[in-house]
Amino acid sequence: MVPSRRQLLHVTGAVSLTALAGCSTTGLLDTEETTEEYTLHIDAINASPTEYALYEPDDDALFGAPARTALQAIVPEGRHTTYGYKPLPSDAYVEHDGSYFQTKHVVTGQKRLERSLIHVTPVPEENVPEDAILIDTLDRPAARVLKILHSYTQTGGRTSTAELVRGDQYVLRRPAEQESRLGTGELDGQVFTMTEDGTWAYRVHVTTEQIIETAYTALAVNVASSRQEFREVVFGSRIDATLTPDELPANARDRLEQTINRGSSSETAPLPDSFVALLKALHLGAVNTAENGKLLWYDDALYRYGLYVNDAS
Repeated sequence: MVPSRRQLLHVTGAVSLTALAGCSTTGLLDTEETTEEYTLHIDAINASPTEYALYEPDDDALFGAPARTALQAIVPEGRHTTYGYKPLPSDAYVEHDGSYFQTKHVVTGQKRLERSLIHVTPVPEENVPEDAILIDTLDRPAARVLKILHSYTQTGGRTSTAELVRGDQYVLRRPAEQESRLGTGELDGQVFTMTEDGTWAYRVHVTTEQIIETAYTALAVNVASSRQEFREVVFGSRIDATLTPDELPANARDRLEQTINRGSSSETAPLPDSFVALLKALHLGAVNTAENGKLLWYDDALYRYGLYVNDAS
């Protein structure tokens, strides 16, 4: 029989944690040379698993408005196409008239569209004009674009938002971006600064081009017809560990409840047995550097947890 992914994680975790515990194991994590510190964070979530799993768009115009428009179009059986961006998170759960759906996106083609492209060039501090615009005075759609381009310029493209930049230009795609002062061309040629004293100043350049945009079509897949059915869906897809006090070894149970009360717990390898047992129960045995955003259902309460591995100071 082919082992499941969870079984494989269990095996890997058991092997890794045996090494971490020291004993007679030698190698990379030998007891005399290991300097890693393991920090487990556990935070309570004041919501039921089903409530926490449901997606609700924000109220803002930049992300919330396109998401609400898409949801109104696709639930329960429609489709909604956007070009160059996805208005919804993929695999999000939503509710409609007592039924539950999961959002999906598929690529349905390409289309050549006219878009506004934003580019910035640095301005020396001594050349910053008196009418330069402070970034924080701009509305969010425009300010966000310029902050992304600032980070891209300062890091040479090595930034977490680099995928949002086309070449060295940002393409205005979302409705709120197109309706902003950038989209209307009002800021073309204007200088803006990131700080009040004029440091990190840039001149804005707005151009218009015909570019080929990918067509993303959103749709909703029915996953449950009742709250109870949806609860099973959530536990099967989103909950990473389901534990009860009785099924845990006493030392692991005490360590878990101590960590919940304190919010975190740290140990330096070789790890004590209680910590090893807890990490195994949370399926964290194979973590080498970090794992976060995991969900735990313990003693009828929901928690978010993560493990971070760093060199001990």
